[in-house]
Amino acid sequence: MADAVAALLNEAERQSPALRRAGRQAMLQAGFEEVFNHLDPYSRYLTADEARQARDRRLGANDLGITLVPAPRRVVAVGQVAPGSAADRAGLRAGDVVVAADGIALSADGLDEAHSILEGPPGSSVLLSVRRGRRRVDVLLTRSAAPLLSVSARVRDGILWLHLPLFSAATREQLGRALEENPAADSPLGIVLDLRGNRGGLLQQAIRVADVFLPGGVIAATEGRHPESRRRFDATTGDLALGRRLVVLVDGRTASAAEVVAAAMGDLGRGVVVGSATMGKGLIQVLVPLPNGGELALSWSRIVAPRGWPLQMLGVLPALCTSRGAEDMARNLATIGTPDSPMAIPLARARAARAPLVTSEVAALRGACPPAEGRDADLQAARALLENPEAYEQALAR
Repeated sequence: MADAVAALLNEAERQSPALRRAGRQAMLQAGFEEVFNHLDPYSRYLTADEARQARDRRLGANDLGITLVPAPRRVVAVGQVAPGSAADRAGLRAGDVVVAADGIALSADGLDEAHSILEGPPGSSVLLSVRRGRRRVDVLLTRSAAPLLSVSARVRDGILWLHLPLFSAATREQLGRALEENPAADSPLGIVLDLRGNRGGLLQQAIRVADVFLPGGVIAATEGRHPESRRRFDATTGDLALGRRLVVLVDGRTASAAEVVAAAMGDLGRGVVVGSATMGKGLIQVLVPLPNGGELALSWSRIVAPRGWPLQMLGVLPALCTSRGAEDMARNLATIGTPDSPMAIPLARARAARAPLVTSEVAALRGACPPAEGRDADLQAARALLENPEAYEQALAR
C-alpha cells in the first residue's frame, strides 16, 4: 500500500506544478483528511513530528519534572515538582505561576497547549518565565527522558486531592506511591480524584488506575465488528484506597481513558462523579506506522461502561452538576441521590442507553449538565459531599 501511495504522489508531482509547490507532506495531509472525513471524528493522520510527540506523551518521556494546573484568574501554575527533576534543581515549587514558555504566554484556557509547549526531545531546553509573589524570574530547564509526572497529590483539610492530568506509562505506579505516602489517617474525609482537563492517554493505565479503587467488577468493555476487538477488563487488585469516600471531578475536557475511569467509579458505586458532562470520546484506536515516520490512527472499537452504555458521543454525566450555576448546584446537592435530583432521570436514561445512539437523545441527555471547563465550584461541591456522609452515600449508584 505504501508503495502504491508513493507512486501516486510521484506521478501527481510530475504532472502538476501546483502540487509540486505544495509538497509531499501537504498532499499526504490533504488526502488522508479527505478519507477520514467519511469515517469518524478521531481517525486521523499524524505527521512524523506529531507521532513522535504523541508517543513521548503516552510513554511519559521527555520530562521537566512538573505538572501544570489551572489557578485563579485563569493563570497556569505548577501543580507538583518531582524530586530530583530539572524543575526541582531549579528551585521551582508548587504554586509558582508559569507566565510563559519559550516566550509563549500560557493561560489556563489552553492547558493542553501549555503541556504541549513543555514537551520536546531529551536534552533540549525550554525557558520558563515564572512568577512567585511579586518576583518574576526566567528559568532554563533541560528535558530528561524520565517518566512524566502524571499524578500530583496533596492533603488539605482532611482530604487527599489527587490530580491526574493524563495517563502515561508511569501513572499507575505514581498513583500507588501517592496512596502509600498519604495514608487514610491523614485524609479521614476521603479522596478527590481530579480528572478535569485529562484528555486521556494509555487505556491500559486507565484500567489499572480504576483497578486501584475497586474491590471487584467489570471496569469497562470494548465492542467492534472484529472478534478481536471485543474485550472485557475486570478489577483484580482490590481497593488500595481502603474504602475511603471518593469524589471524581470531571469537566468538558475530560476525555477517552479519563472517561473510562470516571464511568467505572460512577457505575459501580465506588465514587460520586462531580462536574459537567465530559467530552464523549469513547473509541479505541490502532496506530499504523508509515514509512515517513508518521502514523495513521484508526478507530477499531468502542468502549462501553460497566452498565453497558457507550462512552462515544454520550460521555459521562455527573451525579452532581456544577455547570448550571450556583443555584442549580445547591438544589442538586440538597436532593442528590433522590428522585427529586435534577440529574436522577438523565443519569438513569444515560445508563440505559445502548449503541447506536440517536443524536437528539444524546443532545438532550448532555443538555442536563452542559460540558464546561473546570471551576472552583467543582472543588466546593466535592468538599461538601465528603463533609456530608449521608449525602455522599445517597449519591452512590445502586
